[in-house]
Amino acid sequence: MIAIDQILISDEVVEEHFVCDLTKCKGGCCEDGDAGAPMEKWELEKLDQYFNEILPYMTEEGKAEVERVGKYTYDREFGWVTPTINGGICAYGKKDATGTIICGIEQAYNDGKLDWKKPLSCHLFPILIKKSKRDPDVEYVNYHPREDLCKPGCKLGNKLKVPVYVFLKDALIRKYGEEFYETLAATAAEMKKNNNE
Repeated sequence: MIAIDQILISDEVVEEHFVCDLTKCKGGCCEDGDAGAPMEKWELEKLDQYFNEILPYMTEEGKAEVERVGKYTYDREFGWVTPTINGGICAYGKKDATGTIICGIEQAYNDGKLDWKKPLSCHLFPILIKKSKRDPDVEYVNYHPREDLCKPGCKLGNKLKVPVYVFLKDALIRKYGEEFYETLAATAAEMKKNNNE
């Protein structure tokens, strides 16, 4: 376990390897789960603010689901989440010609329509962050790839020798800032050095 201020990071985040292999998994994390993508409260405001810009990137089914349940819904276990269509694909996702799920929010961001890339929980996956029930200031940062879905990503990461925290550098900086990431990278380098001695 690595502790940086109130953030507790599992060793797997620096020791394991991972690189998303979209050609194999087809973005399955956007439709395979117990709920939609968890969202932070400030992200709900972003979704409200930019919804009209995101709308053209959505499917008719996605638009209908948002019309039915709202731009986000509350889940007892995960808190605020994106809606899903019949418990499957995220309402903001759509499949391209290859069957790969593309995020409408991220497409709008890539086209310069908004300043919010996509929900942090999506960007950080397969890192999952949970708040401590005893102390709301403490967060646990764990590596949780899905056993079958993420197998290609684990395989590619091992082949390329890319640690999880390196692959998810941009997402971790989005969440915790540059200083946190630099501290994590320095700690990872020290751990690697110690393991090699």
